[in-house]
Amino acid sequence: MSSRFNYGRIFLLGFGFFGVSVLNALYNSYVPNFLQSKFSLPPDIIGFFMALDNIAALFIQPLVGVWSDRVRTSIGRRIPFILIGVPVSAVAFGFIPIASILPFFVASTTSFFLAMAFWRTPVVALMPDITPSPNRSQANGIINLMGGVGGIIAFLAGSSLYKINPALPFWVGSGLVIIAALFVFLFIKEPKEYEESKEEQPNMIESLLEVVNDEDKSLLRILLAIFFWFLGYSAIEAFFTLYAKNHLGIPVEDGSRLLGHLSLFFVLFALPSGLLGGRIGRRVTILSGILLLAAVIFGIYISPIQILTTVLTKLPVLGEIPIISLFLMTAGIAWALININSLPMVVDMTSAARIGTFTGLYYLFSTLSAIAGPISNGAIIRLANNNYNILMLFAPITLFIAFVMMLGVKRGEAQVMEPGN
Repeated sequence: MSSRFNYGRIFLLGFGFFGVSVLNALYNSYVPNFLQSKFSLPPDIIGFFMALDNIAALFIQPLVGVWSDRVRTSIGRRIPFILIGVPVSAVAFGFIPIASILPFFVASTTSFFLAMAFWRTPVVALMPDITPSPNRSQANGIINLMGGVGGIIAFLAGSSLYKINPALPFWVGSGLVIIAALFVFLFIKEPKEYEESKEEQPNMIESLLEVVNDEDKSLLRILLAIFFWFLGYSAIEAFFTLYAKNHLGIPVEDGSRLLGHLSLFFVLFALPSGLLGGRIGRRVTILSGILLLAAVIFGIYISPIQILTTVLTKLPVLGEIPIISLFLMTAGIAWALININSLPMVVDMTSAARIGTFTGLYYLFSTLSAIAGPISNGAIIRLANNNYNILMLFAPITLFIAFVMMLGVKRGEAQVMEPGN
């Protein structure tokens, strides 16, 4: 691991997460609408379908994290996974909007999310590989800033492209992820030497047992907190375009554009959130974000549709700014406070030799949540007679549980580097 923190290098690495975010944002924005409009599927089935990619990731990403810890090649231990997974993801993604029959649609989406699961953990694990512990919150802020830029492009530009042709956002997204991967390959050099443990490293199952049996329980608590706050956030992410269409009564592409407002403020506060986590502590920063996000989502729930859709102004690029945009912008700030500081807390509970494994644990619990979220949200919508607003009540409950879990976390703050390191 490099002992010096290089902002430029982390920005270049951020192109990897930029590519991930572009594809995920487009997928979550438009695939639910395809399932409803093209194939007439009900909300609970749509929720299950939107969880399939995360079911695949559940089995693939943690194993790939362990695998990439042990791989040794001339170009590094993480880069080979990126070079294989990205082209397959891009090609499969391009077929999704043109699939007119359900079997072809399922084949395209399945190929896409299997390939994505293959390279996501390695690209994220590169950050702690090349970043000293005290700077990991800042580095994660930069990487998430780049991811947020990808989300903004996907939501705002994708909305305009969708109006021209529903396939255009997907084709442009495929091109962008290939370019992003090339930036990572050309400009990020992995460490020539890695910290090696003298003892045999436990596999993923053994690592999970270690987490459960740890007397401190800090890692278990933060992993459970991660599960519950992603469960709450999925109410906004996976179903928001259908919420906009079916509850607010606005076009699906405008719902995607509104998510761009959330992503914009996530980007603006990505770096400050990392700096704040380094100054006042990651735990305190995350707890503040959880409370703010829960309050914002509950505010959306209790606000009448007429209020939420009242347009305040119109801005270049962003378009119309209704009152719900103010809620979403605040949600973006809250999500930055939470998300920027959580992965650094997890990886700073282990040694450098097991960063990939613990990154895999992080994605194991976030993926479990991403499976449970769409399925439970879809079922709740159907039980509520297709009332999409019920999601904005469910989310604060899960966020409260995450808050309680985080109160018991005692480790994971930035480690002090010894002189000479």
